[in-house]
Formats: sequence, C-alpha cells, structure tokens
Amino acid sequence: MPSNLLMASSIEHLHALCVEIDSRRVGSAGNQSATRYAGETLRSFGFRVETPTFACIDWSDAGAIVSAGGEGFAASPSPYSLACRVEARLVCATTPSGLQAADAGGRILLLQGELAHEPLMPKNFPFYNPDEHRHLIRTLEDLRPAVIISAAARNPEMVGAVYPYPMFEDGDFDLPSVFMTEAEGLRLAEHAGDSVRVESRCDRIPSTGTNVVATKGYADRRVVVFAHIDSRIGTPGANDNASGVTALLLLAQLLEDYRGSMRVELVAMNGEDYYSSPGELQYLAANAGRFQEIELGINLDDIGYLHGGVAYSLYGVDEQVSTRMRTLFSRHPGIAEGPAWYQGDHGLFLMNQRPALAFTTDRLGEVMAEITHSPKDTIEMVDPAKPVLVAEALRELMDDWA
Repeated sequence: MPSNLLMASSIEHLHALCVEIDSRRVGSAGNQSATRYAGETLRSFGFRVETPTFACIDWSDAGAIVSAGGEGFAASPSPYSLACRVEARLVCATTPSGLQAADAGGRILLLQGELAHEPLMPKNFPFYNPDEHRHLIRTLEDLRPAVIISAAARNPEMVGAVYPYPMFEDGDFDLPSVFMTEAEGLRLAEHAGDSVRVESRCDRIPSTGTNVVATKGYADRRVVVFAHIDSRIGTPGANDNASGVTALLLLAQLLEDYRGSMRVELVAMNGEDYYSSPGELQYLAANAGRFQEIELGINLDDIGYLHGGVAYSLYGVDEQVSTRMRTLFSRHPGIAEGPAWYQGDHGLFLMNQRPALAFTTDRLGEVMAEITHSPKDTIEMVDPAKPVLVAEALRELMDDWA
C-alpha cells in the first residue's frame, strides 16, 4: 500500500482521537467515542470485533477552594476524589512518625515533605503496590481526617511533566483530598492549628468502558498487539497513546487482505492510565488458561514523538527469533533497538511467561519528564509518519512470523 495513503489515514486517526475527542479518560463520553471509532475502523478492514464492557467511574472536576486567615491557596481536587465542604483545624505531618502521632480525626490534614514525596499507588491496584504505600493508606483511613491536602516537591523522574501532582488518584480511596504545590503547602502550614476551609467540587459518575478486541484468522496460535486507547485526566494524550492506537489501526489496514495461517489479534486496551486497570483485568480474565496460545505479544505506547526515532525492545524472545527480528527491523530506517522498559501493557505478557516486543519513542525519558500525562501532549507533538513506520514494520513481521 502506498505510504501516502497510510499517511493520510494516520493524520485522520490522530485528529479523530485527540482533536475531535476532547478526552479519552476511562468512562467519559470521549473514551466511549474513541472505542466506537476503533471498533468501526477495525471492522471496516474485515476483522471480527468484540467489545466486552466493564463497570468504571467517570469523574468531573469544578475546582477547589482552600482558605485560611483571609488568604487563599491554589489547590485542585485529587482525581477521582470525593467532594467535600469542610471548615476545621489544620494539622500538619511531614514524616510517618509525625503522622502516627497526629490528632487528625475530623481535622484538615496537610501532608508535606517525606510523606508527600511521591504519588501513592491506588489501594486496589492489581499489579504493583509497595508495602509502604499500603501502610500509609491504612494509617490515613484509621486516622479519618475530614480532608487531606498533599503538597509535594517536583519529581519529574517519578511523575513526569505534571506539577503540581496529586498524591492520590484513586476512586477506591474514600477520604476527600486536594493537592497543591510545595510552596503553597509551606504557606498553608503557617496556619497549623488555625481554622481552615476546604471546598472540593468534584463528582464520581458511574459509567462503563470497553476493550476493543479484533481478530483475523482461526488458528489456535496467535500474535497479539496491544495499544492502550485511554488517556490520563487532563491531557489530550496524543503521544500517550493516540499514536499507538493509530499504528494499530494502520496495521489493520495493511492486514485487510491477510490470509496467513496464524491468528492476528489487535487489542485497543482500555485502562492503562486509569487507577484500577479495568481493561487489563478483563483481558486477563478472558484469557485465563489461554496465554500459551500467544506466540508473541506486542505493545505500542508513546511511539509518535515528533523528535528522535522509534525504539523496540525484546523480552523472553529466543535467540533465533530475536536475530530474525533485528534483521527485519534494520531494514526500516527510524527504528532501532532500545533499552527495556516495563511500565506498559506488555507486562501482561511477561507475567504470563510469554515472549514480548514493545515499541516506544527512543526519547522516552524526555517525553515522560516533559510531556506525558500533561496538557502538552497535543497532536502538534506527534509525527504522523511514526505510526506509519511502525505499522509497516509490523506487517512485515506478521508475514515473516506466519
């Protein structure tokens, strides 16, 4: 297929996913529109498409007000938090021991310093949850403050470009919370013991989401390609991950006439950037006892960055196959082998002992620190030729694999 036709399709998909749709956060109308768009596109190229549904919550945010002693303090509701309207005494804590000793019940609790140096994993996150995070969540739930305010220092290595960032992003955590910058927290801490007012205007909205699972071929053995279709709250998600979904849809276009003996499964996964990973859990449940059918799992995430090239990395692929892949990808200028990374949906293949291949930008550190999960992740930061490049390389890999 001429590359100019694929380029036109790439531009069309990117525009549909991150311009025509204002947000792809799980449970939102935009997320539902995006999964419908993906499903219709995949069907148009002859794929059998299933859209299994899961329960989730959407969330609305109308801002927060924090005031004390006639002063106002800039703050935002923590994503997926409950709303609140509280006036109570301010209690501050900077260390775990200080938190344990705090008389925080029914008070407004300000977390700073060591306590607020990183976001906490959601309390029911299924794949990774450090003991210290679990312990801190239990401590806070036992203390029962009326509302929590977190004030953290910048931490781009941990949270990327977003600042200030929420300590809590968890629809299963039922203590209201807001967040602010470290500087605002220092100002607010001067009012420790004083009456403080916090109003957080937000709402949890029961909703549904879907995965989009498209297949072609009927063999038991299969190659599976993931690209997560959701975006984080507050970002257009052009790189993360409209670019990966676009490559998935372009691959489907290239496979329109596919008649290989191997089954191809293309999955627009829904929930990688959501606090409870509902799409991943749904996929795991649907494939329980069947992961041995997967000869290779492929993940496409953040592939479209305007600068640099595309990097691939291999996980558990035997030496002979790895050699063939490296030879094949070497024929595609702009794609080169890069370091391993594990913060993506290819982890589902690895936890089930299946060989995996992941694609991302070769400037992943730069993108994570400056763009990912932020309002900067716009269509202007994506090169539409990158999804074309990845789709063409994968089409060649499918032929070689079959």
